[in-house]
Amino acid sequence: MSKSHSASYAAAGVNIEAGYEGVKLMKKHVERTFIPGVVSDLGGFGGLFAPDLAGMKEPVLVSGTDGVGTKQRIAQLMDRHDTVGIDCVAMCVNDIICCGARPLFFLDYIAIGKNDPQKVATLVSGVAEGCVQAGCALIGGETAEHPGTMQADDYDLAGFSVGLVDREKVLDRGAMRPGDVVLALPSSGIHSNGYSLVRKVFDVENADLGKTVPELGLPLGEALLTPTRIYVKPVLAALAASRIHGISHITGGGFYENIPRSIPDGLGAKIEKAAIRTPEIFRLIAQKGQIPERDMFNTFNMGVGMSVIVEREDADKALNVLRGLDVDAYVIGEIAAAEDKIEIC
Repeated sequence: MSKSHSASYAAAGVNIEAGYEGVKLMKKHVERTFIPGVVSDLGGFGGLFAPDLAGMKEPVLVSGTDGVGTKQRIAQLMDRHDTVGIDCVAMCVNDIICCGARPLFFLDYIAIGKNDPQKVATLVSGVAEGCVQAGCALIGGETAEHPGTMQADDYDLAGFSVGLVDREKVLDRGAMRPGDVVLALPSSGIHSNGYSLVRKVFDVENADLGKTVPELGLPLGEALLTPTRIYVKPVLAALAASRIHGISHITGGGFYENIPRSIPDGLGAKIEKAAIRTPEIFRLIAQKGQIPERDMFNTFNMGVGMSVIVEREDADKALNVLRGLDVDAYVIGEIAAAEDKIEIC
């Protein structure tokens, strides 16, 4: 049994023993994520991972970090904390695969006003679920109690992930050509960006989040908490089967900010607006908030969680692989010679 205890620190608002209890409770969730390569156990000063480099000519590490953002306020208002961890993982690993890399491991960071071991363990259970979906290991993390600077029920969840790719397989947008096809990978909903606007539109601090919205067929809070989709496994399979030249994770900034990031100068994506399958939640946001269409496409994913640019001759291969892994991908446009890197028409 640990002899660590500080009455003075506890009087200042930090409960060391609650931290130990949280680690004990989260252990079973963390162990779900262990994959070959995990060297360390939970509780050390650093997470150890030994990657399998067999067959790689020039291994390159790819890193990504992000948080859940103000979406976690919805979780706090609903007192439901088992899904935002999935969002945290998704925001990192979905970025990593845009380089063609496979996520290896993940670390989380939770800042919380008052350390509630059960709440922390529930948050970590979501992180673990996200790691399982991404095929990476949760090898460490940190929980920091912030009395006096955060309200007792407040928390902030962020994460960091590292992936691996052979240098020759890093996506080369320089190979992109006019005629390449732009595929849409459907989102599960709003994902994890734009929630400052979402919270304003629905006045979530005063809304009945448990009330069913007829247009959605489910409670508003449940719709807003739908976890971000993790695309790692289907995208890696598509990369292995087809010649993909660009991938964009559609997050903050929507179409206009993210799709151009995967396109070289002199080319542009011509996106067919009518082809985009936009879920009802976005129409509801636009209508209720009186938000112009241009702003919607510059803020939200509008139903497209990722875009994939593939050679025209390989488009069907990529679509078949993605659909075989339960991602109902479809064509939304093509690449053309253009000064503007994106046009939605």
